[in-house]
Amino acid sequence: MTETPGRNLPTMTRPKIVVLDGYTLNPGDLSWAPLEELGELEIHERSGQRVVQHALDADCVLTNKAVLGAQQLRCLRKLRYVGVLATGTNVVDLDEARSRGITVTNVPGYSTPSVVQHTLALLLELTNHTARHAAAVRDGAWTRSPDFSFRVAPVQELADLTLGIVGLGSIGQGVAKAASALGMRVRAAHQRSMDSVSIPGVEVQWCALDELLASSDVVSLHCPLTDDTRQMIDRDRLSAMRKNAILINTARGGVVDEKALLKALNQGDIAAAALDVLSDEPPRGGNGLLGHPRCLVTPHIAWGSLAARQRLMNLAAANLRAFLSGEPLNVVN
Repeated sequence: MTETPGRNLPTMTRPKIVVLDGYTLNPGDLSWAPLEELGELEIHERSGQRVVQHALDADCVLTNKAVLGAQQLRCLRKLRYVGVLATGTNVVDLDEARSRGITVTNVPGYSTPSVVQHTLALLLELTNHTARHAAAVRDGAWTRSPDFSFRVAPVQELADLTLGIVGLGSIGQGVAKAASALGMRVRAAHQRSMDSVSIPGVEVQWCALDELLASSDVVSLHCPLTDDTRQMIDRDRLSAMRKNAILINTARGGVVDEKALLKALNQGDIAAAALDVLSDEPPRGGNGLLGHPRCLVTPHIAWGSLAARQRLMNLAAANLRAFLSGEPLNVVN
């Protein structure tokens, strides 16, 4: 008989709580106290292939990127709760967890301001080339210049350009507000659940995804990775974009066909790309995007400001506390 997650909760006066990959959340600049108050806390900075070994006696597990697939969940007989230390939940087999009566929760919204800020930072770097100009000054180019001003790359103004947003959730809405404040026009791809969204002070034009890609100067991805969105930005869609277009991805690496993106950059189908996420993280050798002169790659840091990680810690503890009290919050399965 299939149990309903969150019901028939075991009595856990002092549950064993295991964090499988704590380093990314807390490399040492936060306190684990919010979780220590809730049970016997065991923290592993990384688990790698030892997920089952580390979680074998756990009542509750917290994970960011350590995978809890069907095979792992079947080995964890005591497990009753998985708290995902992120918004996306693709690291957990939700169907298997449901069948075993394991409650799975996530933490939505904790990183919105930080991801919005990083998205704008990527866009501004590709249009203002701040780092390249500062590096040229450090190398002495300005002191050698005969003129009071010089440019190592064209500076592009954002006002009156069109920004196309794919995924108008909380992060997408934040990016829309920031872009609108810079004078950009905002378009959004149709979403069944979001077409009625209204952003105060921002005029959003809704359109089909293919129309958005063909008509936008900048395309910013903020959608989850699902079967429908996996490699959604493929060869055909990249070739349909404007030659001057910029692609920004702070969502999930798997949303973009990276081989097709590399080819599009090499052929000049689009002007540039900025990625905070890749399909394989950390990337191994052979990914041509890492050193491409018109592709800016950052190491999945948009979510990870100190303020965002503190919110994540507090909200993860609140989720677990709610579960232990019999009234779970943010349940995703």
